[in-house]
Amino acid sequence: MADQSNSLRVRLVSPERILFDTTADAVELPAKNGYMEVLYGHAPLLAELGAGDVRLHGGAEGGEQIYNVSWGFVEVLPDRVTILANDALKPEEIDVPRAEEQLERGHKEWNEAGDSEEKYAEALHVIAEAEAKLATAQEKH
Repeated sequence: MADQSNSLRVRLVSPERILFDTTADAVELPAKNGYMEVLYGHAPLLAELGAGDVRLHGGAEGGEQIYNVSWGFVEVLPDRVTILANDALKPEEIDVPRAEEQLERGHKEWNEAGDSEEKYAEALHVIAEAEAKLATAQEKH
């Protein structure tokens, strides 16, 4: 197990609240171009956040903690990770019927997008967010 000096300080913030400000041995998060894992000593970077799960491994709470996030940014420094998410939920906070309605709305927008690339992109955005919420909720049960 890593000692305290080799732990990352991890903070997840949404416009409504701070979900956590804790330590972890490793953090997995959904960058826009795919999942990435951050360990202590990681090279500094700034990345666009996608829709999916943030997973904290070890640290102050021990075990694995999961949070669903959608869109935003992540700043990685060698000893710290700051996640700024447009939307962030604990798995038990996910409203499954609402996420299913969001998924249906996304598919409807996709079907009605016609020749508009912007409308397709927005529909994919809605679909990805809904699918991520449903996957997180399903995994928790």
